[in-house]
Amino acid sequence: MTRFVVCGETLIDLVRSSTEEATPFRTVWEALSAGGPMNSAVALGRLGAQTQFLGRLSDDAFGPQLRAHIEEAGVGLDLATESSQATSVAVVSLDGEGVATYTFHFNDTANFGWRADELPALGEGDWLHIASLSCVVSPGAEVLLDWMPGVRSGVSYDVNVRPTVITDPGEYWAKVEPWLRAVGERDGIVKASDADIDFLSRVLGGGDAVDVAAGWVERYGLGLAVVTLGPGGGVAIEPGGRRTHVPGFPTEVVDTVGAGDTFMAGFLEARVAQDLDLEECLRRGAAAASIVCSRQGAQPPTAAEVDALIAAARG
Repeated sequence: MTRFVVCGETLIDLVRSSTEEATPFRTVWEALSAGGPMNSAVALGRLGAQTQFLGRLSDDAFGPQLRAHIEEAGVGLDLATESSQATSVAVVSLDGEGVATYTFHFNDTANFGWRADELPALGEGDWLHIASLSCVVSPGAEVLLDWMPGVRSGVSYDVNVRPTVITDPGEYWAKVEPWLRAVGERDGIVKASDADIDFLSRVLGGGDAVDVAAGWVERYGLGLAVVTLGPGGGVAIEPGGRRTHVPGFPTEVVDTVGAGDTFMAGFLEARVAQDLDLEECLRRGAAAASIVCSRQGAQPPTAAEVDALIAAARG
């Protein structure tokens, strides 16, 4: 049985309460367990996959909450590191359609203090999924990238662009491109949203997001690229250019927090653990993302919930 090892950050998302009345002196915010890689790890655990979270967790007041959230999903923390640095915080703003934007507070926080001796050896029985801000925020990003040549497992990478952290597309691309090369050397999978690619492609001459991703497959030798399209579902591009698309599942959106993270977990569990065909892998990813969008924050579904939604859609 493949062991998923998910590497990256945890956060606390501060979300304005929709039920508590605000005053000029007092507002109420909810502190939700979050962080893209952690969301994917929790989603994999809830889907029944053997999963370990490889992250740096603070020993501050938020640390026990994050640990409990991860472990409640059946995800192990054997590879995690405890840090005296603070937990990272994101202040979340939701627009009228529930789409989230983030203001991050990262200075000297636990996520980005990686040391080489904290990173394990991974072999053929493992699958490494690495993602998001941990791959672009210094000094930890450089330590993780230096670790990659020694990784002997299968690899996937979720770009998960956060323009409020690095506002210049050229600077962001300079951080992302080495990861595309590293994943391509492992014949791995890269996932990005159409919005991620649109932001990065400002320095690449623009173009349709799926076409840009197809170019990445050929240029960097990727085994596969997966592009999420919001309500439009997702598409996978194989070497040679073959494309497989599935539509999204209609849902009443509460917010979009964790949608892409959950999509990728659903996709990977189907692809790596179950060895399903590409269309079905995308379908399971889209179904899982649809369910998480119907809930507040990143609360991924179980395998039974994903099965039920797919069955209902098929009639």
